[in-house]
Amino acid sequence: MNHHQEFFKRRRAGILLHPTSLPNTPGNGDLGEHAYRFLDFLADTGITVWQMLPLGPPHGDLSPYQTQSIHAANPLLISLERLVGQKWLSIDSSPPTQFEEATAYRYQRLKEARLGFAQQATSAERDAYTDFLAKQATWIEDYALYRALKQESQGAPWWQWDRGLRDRDAQALAKAKLRLAATIEQNRFEQFIFYLQWQDLKHYAHVLGIYLFGDIPIFVAEDSVEVWAGRENFLLDHQGRPTVVAGVPPDYFSATGQRWGNPHYNWEHLQATGFRWWKERLHSAQQYFDLIRIDHFRGFEACWQIPNHCPTAMEGKWVKVPGEALFQELQKTVTLPLVAEDLGIITDEVIRLRDKFGLPGMRILQFAFDSNAENPYLPHNHTQNSVIYTGTHDNNTTLGWFQALPVPVQQYVCEYLHCPPYEMPWPLIEAAFASCGILTVIPMQDILSADASQRMNTPSTCNDSNWRWRFRWEQLPAGVNDKLRHLAKFYGRA
Repeated sequence: MNHHQEFFKRRRAGILLHPTSLPNTPGNGDLGEHAYRFLDFLADTGITVWQMLPLGPPHGDLSPYQTQSIHAANPLLISLERLVGQKWLSIDSSPPTQFEEATAYRYQRLKEARLGFAQQATSAERDAYTDFLAKQATWIEDYALYRALKQESQGAPWWQWDRGLRDRDAQALAKAKLRLAATIEQNRFEQFIFYLQWQDLKHYAHVLGIYLFGDIPIFVAEDSVEVWAGRENFLLDHQGRPTVVAGVPPDYFSATGQRWGNPHYNWEHLQATGFRWWKERLHSAQQYFDLIRIDHFRGFEACWQIPNHCPTAMEGKWVKVPGEALFQELQKTVTLPLVAEDLGIITDEVIRLRDKFGLPGMRILQFAFDSNAENPYLPHNHTQNSVIYTGTHDNNTTLGWFQALPVPVQQYVCEYLHCPPYEMPWPLIEAAFASCGILTVIPMQDILSADASQRMNTPSTCNDSNWRWRFRWEQLPAGVNDKLRHLAKFYGRA
């Protein structure tokens, strides 16, 4: 893929920070002034990549990896401040700070913005809206209706809706569209506003020479518009429930494996339609990002299929997938450089698939120190076509990780990195910059030397702190810009 070679021609460094983690706005970070300030911070330090998690509208658990739509964006990321600047919203001097209240407040303010748009928008802005809806026609009507029905049913999953709506009976849908017209229009409008704000942010990033790095989960949530409106793309029974679900087999981390519960694709159908579904998915990503990480890449070679009635992942089996045919087809239309998330148990077949299309894999430094000199995550074993991380959103912060290690392992880490323990996490950050890997990405928590209390997510747990982490500008250590700028220059990544 030539666009890969173009982007990966030179060494670069990035920071991983989801926009929800930006500071100082009600409930969660958004695309307002702090997003621009973050881009300025990156530009000042010589860092040219901003990596983030999937942008879709999450469910109540806030996980960006199980969203209500793979095409739509989370409306809570819309900057209200910028809508005030456009005169579509009045100033409010006392927004709530508590997360739950702030979420309701944001949605209420977005409703006010739609009224403001109706009254104030110029004819050019109205034309832009019409144009946006035409360009997103493959998904936006189903999404706007799904969200409206979900709200009407107090958030119930689509398979619990009245049968006519569940099974998309034409008459039931026509009635719902009339009944819920205002909510449907609100959902369309929110996507338009997000798109406008994102394009402004992306333009600013490009002016500064910064690339936006997105993330695509391989699977979609069962409770999503894609499964409700496109059952033929998944392995489902006559009521729309999955016959088999996704996960990973038992391994070193879990004796029963992981049962994720996502429906599996009907690959036969996807292939028969020229993988149109996947092309549309990547087309959406292409509007927002300059490069994309594909999560659980090994699932494009073979997937672990678990019968839906099984409570754990133990009874699953590997089922082959036409990944090679898919990527050959995507090559024709997709111009995004792709990165393969190739963590976990990776077979020769998966490596062959990744290498055939020249996709960089991932190396996580926190996985490197098991006292085995052959460990592929150790810097001396890295390859150039790799993206190097200290840790990811699913890992502890590097300081938290180091503090939790047994003392002999801490000593081994320090001996390998030639550093005293009190300097962590910076020696690991420097090892990532020094690696021969073409791109290195450091989570923002590590730049702040944050401890375990500030991790983004603890996998397989449902606690209130997951996905809610936010930083504060005053957490930036003194001189950190100079330090990063030095590392970026010193290791040829500026």
